[in-house]
Amino acid sequence: MSESDLPAFDTSDFKYTQPPNPSWTYGEALATTEQGQQWAQEAEEGWKTFNPAEEDPRVIYKLCISGIVPRPIAFVSTLAEDGSENLAPFSWFNQVSTNPCVISVSVTNSPRHKDTAANIKATKGFTVNIISDPWIAQANSCSMDAPSDISEWTFSGLTQEPSISVKPARVKESAFSLECELLQNVEIKDAGGKVTTNLILGTVKYIHARNAVLNDKGVVDPAKLKAVGRLGDISYVSVKDGFRIPRPAWAEYIEENSKSSL
Repeated sequence: MSESDLPAFDTSDFKYTQPPNPSWTYGEALATTEQGQQWAQEAEEGWKTFNPAEEDPRVIYKLCISGIVPRPIAFVSTLAEDGSENLAPFSWFNQVSTNPCVISVSVTNSPRHKDTAANIKATKGFTVNIISDPWIAQANSCSMDAPSDISEWTFSGLTQEPSISVKPARVKESAFSLECELLQNVEIKDAGGKVTTNLILGTVKYIHARNAVLNDKGVVDPAKLKAVGRLGDISYVSVKDGFRIPRPAWAEYIEENSKSSL
């Protein structure tokens, strides 16, 4: 099936639904629902096991990016020592801590060394911008293997917004941006001692959240952020619905079990 045969992008609003099994109680097996039964039965088909130390790294790469999903995307803006600009998306990204506020971005050296890692190590400052539905095409264009002396800003159509504490601009189209300063670069090496990946830890100096995406509690509303995540191969995912499940408490568990034992 070609891309033109696929249905049009779903522009419907974000919605909350019930969780998949709202009536679940402590200790209840998975197979009590039709969906759960099917999921449990599929486990009987067995597993295929992979040993990363013995497999072709390309096989492990494709397997992991398809199985560790969805992944948030860091759209990273950097400057080289000579002032040249770079803008690139990375989906091996997440928050590390909030006190201090630290994020991580993992930059692989395959198939080639990335300008982003080199720029951050050289100039220390960078911005991370969260991608939303309306401008995913512009962001995706920055994954092009453009020469290092070409700024992705020139063909992305995106707008530079001055940062407060770092030199690289943030993306004005992003509703949630982080100004970061290099805290630590961890070199990940293969069995032969070759550096294959730079795990960049960045201290967040400023957070920019668009007023329009904040709710009345002062936190980001997922329905308004319209964040885009990464799947395997060239696939992305749009956040269209969500469900809420209260965090369980030990006292609640004890109470439920005492009732069932009566």
